[in-house]
Amino acid sequence: MKNIKNSLYLFLLLSLPVLGQQKITLEEIWGGAFRTQGMYSLEAMKNTNQYTVLNGGWGSGQIDLYDFATLEKVTTIISSKDFSELDGIDSYTFSPDEKKVLIAVNSEQIFRHSFVADYFIYDIASKKLVRLSDDKVQEPTFSADNSKIAYGYNNNLYVYDMATGATKQITTDGVKNAVINGITDWVYEEEFAFVRAYDWNAAGDKIAYIRFDESEVPEFSMDIYQGGLYPQQYSFKYPKAGENNSKVSLHIYDVKNNTTQKIAFTNIDAYYIPRIKWTNDEQTLSVQLINRHQNDLNLVFVNGNSGKVTSVLHETDKAYVDITDNLTFLNDNSFIWTSEKDGFNHIYHYDKSGKLIRQVTKGDWEVTAYYGFDKKTGNIFYQSVENGSINRDVYRIALTGKNKTRLTQKTGTNNATFSPNFEYFINSFSSAQEPTSYALLNAKNGKEVKEIANNKALKDRLANYNLPTKEFTTIKTDKGHELNAWIIKPANFDSSKKYPLFMYQYSGPGSQEVANKWNSYNDYWFLMLAQRGYIVACVDGRGTGFKGADFKKVTYKELGKYEVEDQIDAAKVLGRYDYVDASRIGIFGWSFGGFMSSNCILKGNDVFKMAIAVAPVTNWRLYDSVYTERYMQTPQENASGYDENSPISHVGKLEGSYLLIHGTADDNVHVQNTMLMVEALVQANKQFDWAIYPDKNHGIYGGATRLQLFTKMTNFIKEKL
Repeated sequence: MKNIKNSLYLFLLLSLPVLGQQKITLEEIWGGAFRTQGMYSLEAMKNTNQYTVLNGGWGSGQIDLYDFATLEKVTTIISSKDFSELDGIDSYTFSPDEKKVLIAVNSEQIFRHSFVADYFIYDIASKKLVRLSDDKVQEPTFSADNSKIAYGYNNNLYVYDMATGATKQITTDGVKNAVINGITDWVYEEEFAFVRAYDWNAAGDKIAYIRFDESEVPEFSMDIYQGGLYPQQYSFKYPKAGENNSKVSLHIYDVKNNTTQKIAFTNIDAYYIPRIKWTNDEQTLSVQLINRHQNDLNLVFVNGNSGKVTSVLHETDKAYVDITDNLTFLNDNSFIWTSEKDGFNHIYHYDKSGKLIRQVTKGDWEVTAYYGFDKKTGNIFYQSVENGSINRDVYRIALTGKNKTRLTQKTGTNNATFSPNFEYFINSFSSAQEPTSYALLNAKNGKEVKEIANNKALKDRLANYNLPTKEFTTIKTDKGHELNAWIIKPANFDSSKKYPLFMYQYSGPGSQEVANKWNSYNDYWFLMLAQRGYIVACVDGRGTGFKGADFKKVTYKELGKYEVEDQIDAAKVLGRYDYVDASRIGIFGWSFGGFMSSNCILKGNDVFKMAIAVAPVTNWRLYDSVYTERYMQTPQENASGYDENSPISHVGKLEGSYLLIHGTADDNVHVQNTMLMVEALVQANKQFDWAIYPDKNHGIYGGATRLQLFTKMTNFIKEKL
């Protein structure tokens, strides 16, 4: 009996959490226990040296105004608590004179970026709130003269006059799944990353808009299971690789004359119109046009009165040209442009006719964000990876290309929001060791003026977990490729032991997972796995970004070939480490990463013991036209590139344990990808595991979904690795 008591005492003692050894749980991760505090919806004002932040909890909200120089709160512009019409505040935008605010409430998501909402116009001086429309509308935008608001509703454009309260419909041919005016179609929204396809000119008397004729685009449908005795079908236009895209055309509406002219692009390939933007000349519109292969881009100017088109800049690439939002017009209508034409993404200055004045930044590193131009000092502010491709710093440089100054000194990821006069910027900083902090910095010398927030409480709380550190390194494969990587080892790591290795990657063109920044939700999961005795590693192979165009574009026309080679080769290198059990290596990925993890366990069946693929593309023939053809051309032109790198073509090679996961309402990577993969595996008589999430989109979330999903994946890793 005495021995039993002593054994029970010892068991209880060992079961108690050791100080500093608290274990991460999935419930904590997905319950928000490690969420950082931030400055939500931080926006710099344009007319005063101030900024706004949306404060308040769920179901409430207020827009607070702060002074850049002192960081002191000036006033609360509006609080939802003061208006019964406002069920919180989802988002907001100011009028150009910053005397009125457009407030969105009751937002309903459509696709990744698009949504409809109830909108209200708030007059700051009179404190009056007016509803914009009785209906939920899209993308309302103030005119430059502050008198009107344009918006999209049911595939048409409307203009609301704030003085009279009258609304005018300016297009009439919009029809669901046929014609859209001023709002992008699905593929433009997803792959060119914008929704509002119209723009006011500087005088407020013209609206340029893109019209999408998607009547010949094939339709995709999804069954929706919740809410009725019979499933409902949701149908939308989705152009898969090689299929018809929307026929796009550019139009300019004259507000005063109530007339519309269609712009003709003669002798220019205008298959896609990925950007429109009025210049500082109120009657000159800039338009970016690109061919279907997306390797021939034209920047043209359109006269808003005559419709005359003038070619300004022409850029081609042997692979593809990326579309960005960095086009900035100066007072003389010369413009700033970013391009990879010298092999790295850099800043260029052109005159208004398109003649190159100079390349502003140069070097074997990339500009990763453009913040703005200070016309008083002639300085450009930007972000780059000059301090290492996994880091981000904020810089200032003269338009002449001289006097470059690094304004951030902490090594990690720095992002800036500049004051309107460019005297200060709010810098958000984080690294793999430091949670996100916010501070006011001087834009002249980068010196810190004042700390705003630091998330020290989160860091102190995490100290109780004795978490391992994320170690950054470079892996050189047997083929000689040097690849960025990070490794997480258990906190009680013993180099004399052998540990199973779990690899994570995404690997999509221009992406980056090996970055020196604070933890994502996935990172906490990886730390949890490390606490359970796994080594977790991530490798950015060829095709990923911020190491130059050649490194990124080597995968052109063969997505999944070199990227998969690099993951297999990296796993072999890691498997030779003394402390890695080469017989127990697994890999995980989501979306493009799921495509990769599927290929890895098939093509690398002698390396990987298990793989998890969430929402994977299994054949690029099934994915959308804009993304796929940018990197692969069409299936009609490059059939072998599509088929030889499709996991479906290699199912017979499956030897290890494979978990396949998808949501049935995924409008992006359709569940069709998984269904065809399943059928191929079945016909190859291969055993595998899979999970289907009804009515869940590409992110597979909502309620307890993420908790259940990550519990399933954790259990699979525990059982199979």
